[in-house]
Amino acid sequence: MMLYEAIVVSLIVIATVGGAELLGLTMLNRPIVIGPLVGLALGDVQSGVIIGASLEAVFMGVVNIGGASAAEPGLATAVGTAFAINLGGGAAIALPLAIPIGILGLQVKTLLYVGVIGFFAPVFDRLAAEGKERAIIGLHYGAWCLQWGIYGLLPFIGILAGSSAINAFVKAIPPVIMNGLNICGGLLPAVGMAMLLKLLWDKKIYLFFFLGFVLVAYLKLPLVALAVLGAIIAVTIAQRDYQISQLTKKMENAPALATPSGSVNEMDSEEEDFFQ
Repeated sequence: MMLYEAIVVSLIVIATVGGAELLGLTMLNRPIVIGPLVGLALGDVQSGVIIGASLEAVFMGVVNIGGASAAEPGLATAVGTAFAINLGGGAAIALPLAIPIGILGLQVKTLLYVGVIGFFAPVFDRLAAEGKERAIIGLHYGAWCLQWGIYGLLPFIGILAGSSAINAFVKAIPPVIMNGLNICGGLLPAVGMAMLLKLLWDKKIYLFFFLGFVLVAYLKLPLVALAVLGAIIAVTIAQRDYQISQLTKKMENAPALATPSGSVNEMDSEEEDFFQ
């Protein structure tokens, strides 16, 4: 059973995290995608959806660009969800495990970029200079398989050898510490949202943020209803902006109004001739 879970989770990591690198910005490596996939593979879709949504809130504001790197959300979600489902702890188990696993996964991925893929850079240059297009394509996909095949060993070994150790470790944690971890896990989504708002905050849209807060905190609207309401507001604003844009274009293309004694340009010309 553990071998099956290790293989399946490893393949999910390769297909989603590696697939996002191969196909472009597909968002396959996001927790909201990986969590349900792992839950489906392990027979607990509900836990996978809940854990994926919880970790998406945590990693929503995390963007790894160049040297500014934080964690790898894909690996963290896959392994954290698998452990949480096996241990029956839900998001309370996945959240504390996700951060260190994500940090480790990012460091390993960076090491593979530098130590493995970096050796192929001069080969690509040589093949490009020789005009060997098919060889470049073959090397591109071959390097991808090598990199993500190695990276896929992380969840495989972690789940195959680490489940019992994680289980014993979790059971050995005193209740007071586990409660503290649960509280910290509950704060992490707020940190993720704060990081996202720092990038998106605008005085033109801040009222919608407070509107959503009031609807959730005081009116107790579920997230689905809030999402539908947000979509309605977005479509309404888009329609209004389109109408304003069309009206502005009509006003710009409208001809100048004529006067009884001639056009505006003719009046200006006659005044200039009079004063001359």
